[in-house]
Amino acid sequence: MEAKTLTDQAYTRLREDIVHSKFEPGEKLGIELLKRTYAVGATPLREALYRLSADGFVQVRGQRGFRVADMSLEELKDITNLRVVLEGMALTESIENSDDAWESRVVAAFHHLTKAENHADPDIQEWESRNREFHLALVSCCRSPWLMRFHEILYDQHKRYRNMARIDRSNRRNVHEEHIAICDAALEKDIEALCAANERHIRRTAEITGRILAENQEEQNE
Repeated sequence: MEAKTLTDQAYTRLREDIVHSKFEPGEKLGIELLKRTYAVGATPLREALYRLSADGFVQVRGQRGFRVADMSLEELKDITNLRVVLEGMALTESIENSDDAWESRVVAAFHHLTKAENHADPDIQEWESRNREFHLALVSCCRSPWLMRFHEILYDQHKRYRNMARIDRSNRRNVHEEHIAICDAALEKDIEALCAANERHIRRTAEITGRILAENQEEQNE
């Protein structure tokens, strides 16, 4: 049980650090360095890395060990398309199974997110946390464990790209208006409008992220 707990802890911390760009794409993940960083033994670390490999965050390169998974504009497009489809399925099932408790979760999560978005000097980490809380509340009545597992992986993969692009949230995009449209459609139980608003939201993020990554790549090649 203790070994499993250590593996789970290592998995969670490594995944968070990869998603938040503390490790660069292609960077080698040496066991000795990770042991010092996370104060965890080699065995749970290797088990965590293999789990992260199955989720697409880490690449296993034979005898050369583990590296952070590479990133590309093609992969961003693929992740975006899959997220739109699978999150749409999760939202549909969640609405169909929704109850008063679900509605309370959505309203509370949206309220928390609104406070973060309307703050004069928003804390990015707080916004990220409340944004995740809101999107998870929307799908919280989806009863498919497999669908929820893939939803979580794709959400974090998308977030990894967004963090790598270092999106300037002071741009003219009104994310709060997008969230209002999603929340209104959800509370009205309008599945078609909800999925459409959510797709626009996801694709808008991917569009901005892709443009910034492409610009960064051009600068590196000059």
